Amino acid sequence: MRAFVFPGQGSQKVGMGVELAEASAAARAVFEEVDEALSQKLSSIMRDGPEDQLTLTENAQPAIMANAIATLRVLETDFGVSLADAGDCVAGHSLGEYTALCAVGAFDLATTARLLKLRGQAMQSAVPVGVGAMAALLGADIEKATALAKAAAEGEVCEVANDNDPGQVVISGHKGAIERAIGLVKDHGIKRGILLPVSAPFHCSLMQPAADCMAEALAETSPDTLALPLYANVTAGEVTDANEERELLVQQVTGRVRWRESVGAMHADGVRSFVELGGKVLTPMIRKIAGEAETASLITMEELEAFAKSL
Repeated sequence: MRAFVFPGQGSQKVGMGVELAEASAAARAVFEEVDEALSQKLSSIMRDGPEDQLTLTENAQPAIMANAIATLRVLETDFGVSLADAGDCVAGHSLGEYTALCAVGAFDLATTARLLKLRGQAMQSAVPVGVGAMAALLGADIEKATALAKAAAEGEVCEVANDNDPGQVVISGHKGAIERAIGLVKDHGIKRGILLPVSAPFHCSLMQPAADCMAEALAETSPDTLALPLYANVTAGEVTDANEERELLVQQVTGRVRWRESVGAMHADGVRSFVELGGKVLTPMIRKIAGEAETASLITMEELEAFAKSL
């Protein structure tokens, strides 16, 4: 069994998608459609920067999605590989879950772009700049990270945001609590705590205003049938019902990204091949979670062609 997976925030970089757009009309069509949907030349920011504009949450989220969907469209159109035929399930990390839903036909491309633009704006505005923070805990499992977050909270929000792999957990919350947590890592048997260069404390209860915003937007957006099952971030379980997944997307804004558990669940259900489209950030995590599984990261035309020939 094969899973196609889609990266989340942090995988953006200036120049993303340029090679695909130069080589493939299918990729160019994706970037043009996203530009039109957003009434914004997002493709220009992706191509030329400046970097600080691309890293803005409201730009990074639709940009990462557009790049991954362009990669998928090239695979399908230029190399004749259908996602539904070549894959058995999909998953995405945080915003990547929206990309996965677009990939399996739940949302069309324009709708996905607009939802992610709104999601980025809502997450950015939910907490004033400087009030929240996030930190990566290296050498931490979920039990150690949970204990550390509880000890550091002291009445403020300090919660596990991302359970990425067996040795990396991300915490999120009030800046003071996150800084206290970094100072306490050694006491909890954790190797290191690193403050992340993010503009807001994602995936914690401080994001409730953004969750409310997305609940309203998603209530007005009817998803279509999923062509393949999706493993959801907040449950780490398989979802086939589009309306159930719509509810999970709302919970995802404040909820934990259970990536380690999601990959483990896919592996337990028989997935032995994981293919990351449009990034190279999930593959190292997957190797740590399901070491014997085959992995591939597809970004370039050469990588896409080689993968198509391997099938």
